[in-house]
Amino acid sequence: MPIIDTHCHMYDEAFDTDRAEAVQRAVDAGVTMMLLPAIDSQSVAALEALYNSNPAVFRKMAGLHPTSVKEDFWEELNLVEGLLSDSPDDYVAVGEIGLDFYWDDTFRAQQIEALEYQFDMASRFHKPVALHVRKAYNEMFEVLKANSAKGLTGVFHCFGSSVQEARKAIDMGFYIGVGGVVTFKNATLAEVVRQIPLERILIETDAPYLAPVPYRGKRNESAYCTLVAQKIAELKDVDFETVAEVTTNNAKSLFKL
Repeated sequence: MPIIDTHCHMYDEAFDTDRAEAVQRAVDAGVTMMLLPAIDSQSVAALEALYNSNPAVFRKMAGLHPTSVKEDFWEELNLVEGLLSDSPDDYVAVGEIGLDFYWDDTFRAQQIEALEYQFDMASRFHKPVALHVRKAYNEMFEVLKANSAKGLTGVFHCFGSSVQEARKAIDMGFYIGVGGVVTFKNATLAEVVRQIPLERILIETDAPYLAPVPYRGKRNESAYCTLVAQKIAELKDVDFETVAEVTTNNAKSLFKL
């Protein structure tokens, strides 16, 4: 049963020594498609090269990650807008974008400004958004509410909050991205998965980060989507095939795959 990894950084330097093998392991595991979120201008060349190496397997996004929002963020946003303007059909989403106040909130105002402008791009180019949110859920919901007229949809990638906030995200038209964290002992995400509809869940890895048990602490890769799906099946008391089928259909619907 095919699975789609809706969020992975397989172009990351962590895969420089065995990228082809990691991609093949994913394909062998039943991962038929891998979506590549952007980070900033420094990631574009590697992302594009990986996409061009196998466009049947990869899909790409364009966006500016919140932790890459610095003094030059308008230059970065102009690059994102240029990519979307030149080849809108080549990109399945605007992402990953969002708010991250975990390590540093020096550029808090600029992060919000960049996010709103990328919401505008998503609306103009009719794309969903892949949201990165860390220590900023209240602020994210405020910005989404303020931009509700833009008709936004998308996914809260690597969701890391409560059942209540997951339901709020779903009520606003968003999906919940579930990755390796769901396999961690005492993970809050496990209860979120139990409580929300399977029809609003997307499977992701965020490779090379956040590998599931039993690989926690090691490099993550798209092949491990199967472990995420197995855990979701256990939590929802359904079979693996159902999880694979429903989440794959969810991804196809959201990203128009």
